[in-house]
Amino acid sequence: MLKKLNQILNIVIGAFTGSFLGNAIYVVWKYNRNPSFYALQSAPWYFSILVDGVFTIVVVTLAIVIKRVIRKKIK
Repeated sequence: MLKKLNQILNIVIGAFTGSFLGNAIYVVWKYNRNPSFYALQSAPWYFSILVDGVFTIVVVTLAIVIKRVIRKKIK
């Protein structure tokens, strides 16, 4: 049971990290293609990357803490 939960947490970590990287690459690409679109906004163009990054860090940190607790229980 704990090994299965560990595998699920690995998937969650990989999914959130991959989703963040893909979205960040897309936002940079979109900014490079059309910077005038972001000129109308009050926030900088990279603000959505920062918000997504903070959310990803929180989720991945929580998953890592749970993984460490699981690892201690397995031993």
